[in-house]
Amino acid sequence: MSLGTNGNYVSGGARLSYSDAGQGLPVVLLHPTPLDREYWRPLTRELAGIRAIVPDLRGHGSSELGSKLPAGAFTRLPAAPVLTMSQLAADILALLDHLKISKAVFGGCSIGGYVMLELWRRAPLRMRGMMFVCSKPQPDSEANLTKRMETIARARADGVDALFDGMAQNMVAPSVRGERPEVVTEVRAQMTFTVDALVAVQAGLAARPDSVSTVATIRAPVLAIAGAEDSNVTAADMEAFRAAPGGCELHVLPCAGHYAAYERPRKVAALMAPWLRQFAD
Repeated sequence: MSLGTNGNYVSGGARLSYSDAGQGLPVVLLHPTPLDREYWRPLTRELAGIRAIVPDLRGHGSSELGSKLPAGAFTRLPAAPVLTMSQLAADILALLDHLKISKAVFGGCSIGGYVMLELWRRAPLRMRGMMFVCSKPQPDSEANLTKRMETIARARADGVDALFDGMAQNMVAPSVRGERPEVVTEVRAQMTFTVDALVAVQAGLAARPDSVSTVATIRAPVLAIAGAEDSNVTAADMEAFRAAPGGCELHVLPCAGHYAAYERPRKVAALMAPWLRQFAD
């Protein structure tokens, strides 16, 4: 299945974009940062029987960042505008309302998973199931907070190009870089957002809440997929999803990095497809 019809809607004063393709079970897929919805294209080609709803998160791809982001939530840089997980969750709920979808299964990679955890806190009855790919419930460590401050400073001083060049290399598994080096070029092409968006997203990631206690309230089924070569979110981090009372099926995917669903779409789809069958009407 390919990403088909493109559409737009408005949330919080920003014009946001999405793709909507296929028929069957509604599945909302939330991409990692700083990529866009193209991240999910290889995976959706491998999945049949679903209606894939794939937005560009605010500030990414074809979606606007908006002009009224609050400051102060990232206490290390109190003047920085912050794209909060709460705002991103509100955007996704607005998309469901726009499409008149009452309930869906959700899948998210990295920041996409953090948004899903916020969605569970805000609207659990709209979530039939949750698929976490290279995402975790823990907040930033002290080292990560320092790194985000450095990333913001570097982007403000030098722009985003060199940062994104390095990120495209480091986020893709070494085994994938060796086997298919074109993947690095492809993910780099998705990194199109501005310095302002990078600052707001980094501040939002730093300010995101600790969601470990949230996992203990998740009564919807959970699928968790870790990349064995992901140095940002480890399989040990994702073990925390086993505490979900709705049940958690956890897999560690060999030869996959932080962008596992793009790097190994056929293998990720092979894990998702049988898990999704439980939602067949």
